[in-house]
Amino acid sequence: MTSSNSSPPGKQRRSKGTVQIKVSNSRLQLVFSWQGQRYYLSIGLPDTPLNRKGAERVARQIELDFVSGNFDPSLDKYRPQSVLRVQEPDITPKVTPKLKALWEQYMDYKSPHVSPKTINGTYEPVVAHLKRCKTDGLQDPLKFRMELLQVTTESQARRTLMQLSAACKWGTKHSLIDTNPFDGMYKDLTPSKPAPPIAFSIEERDRIIKAFENDTRPGINYRHYAPFVKFLFWTGCRPCEAIGLRWGNVSPDCSRVHFCESIVEVSGRLERRYEDKTAVKRWFSCPPRLKELLQKIRPENFGPDDLVFPSPTGKAMVESNFSDRAWSKILEKVGLASKDGIKMTPYNCRDTFITLQATQGNSSTTIARWVGNSSKVIEERYLDRMKLDHLRPTDV
Repeated sequence: MTSSNSSPPGKQRRSKGTVQIKVSNSRLQLVFSWQGQRYYLSIGLPDTPLNRKGAERVARQIELDFVSGNFDPSLDKYRPQSVLRVQEPDITPKVTPKLKALWEQYMDYKSPHVSPKTINGTYEPVVAHLKRCKTDGLQDPLKFRMELLQVTTESQARRTLMQLSAACKWGTKHSLIDTNPFDGMYKDLTPSKPAPPIAFSIEERDRIIKAFENDTRPGINYRHYAPFVKFLFWTGCRPCEAIGLRWGNVSPDCSRVHFCESIVEVSGRLERRYEDKTAVKRWFSCPPRLKELLQKIRPENFGPDDLVFPSPTGKAMVESNFSDRAWSKILEKVGLASKDGIKMTPYNCRDTFITLQATQGNSSTTIARWVGNSSKVIEERYLDRMKLDHLRPTDV
């Protein structure tokens, strides 16, 4: 058991089951991992020689309980009121940590179990918003909410308050704070609505594909991306799934594709993720023209880890670069850069596939299995809108 905040130079990293004594917000805290779970136990006392001895006794007791099999995962057995009662008569009450410090502990706890994209897109924006607000949310949550609405949009503030509520719920569970001041607060704010699915018609889809195939601009032309665009339109997969597709996940005769990984962009870096967005690994049966396309572009000498759709330089494609350059230029050329006032992106290829398959009479359950969604999403986002578009009120 070690009582310092960091290991001396040359000392090996602490093994799991070792209790560390740290100082958080001028108060002693025990930090340790056991059986894959990270624990934080606030002693609630200032860092004095006498209090540190008491904290060391608690740490030793926890380590002994690890060995003997008597560890109490609720931590009730080790809380200050039961093990530090012999300390100074005037025990300083537990001080509520700062919201920023609590959020950092929550991120440390959650980070090993979530994807890099979740950290970048969900957790890091909260850090940015906390830095822009002067008020500590645990001390004055209503004033913090008001400041948050001044530095960001209502929908972003809602998402931030939702995440902070989850962090505070975690903090109460581990006795870092007494209550969750953000419980339900986000519900008073209006959530952002995702853009409605906008599909290309068959004629528009084919115009886009033809424009990629026939691009002859000097220097870098965009014909290289024609197979990639066809694949998006003909499978309805997410762009990150097509970018991450490897020949090892295509059957030898190119009749089936296994969607089980993707390549996502996180803070300017490309991350390989070994499952799709919904964590459902799915097989897609290729219709004849898609099978023929894959057979045509497959190299003679390829390895299972080789990308099916590499960039012109042979590396992994960057979705944002493709969207901002090749996709935008081609769609401007054919006059389809926007529809219904909404900017069209490569993701609209997915909307197109789902919509066209639905118009051909395929069930929401079947389409959901093809694209890796739930039938509920297909029904609510696509089929309901299609029904409304075709319905007309009766003349009465």
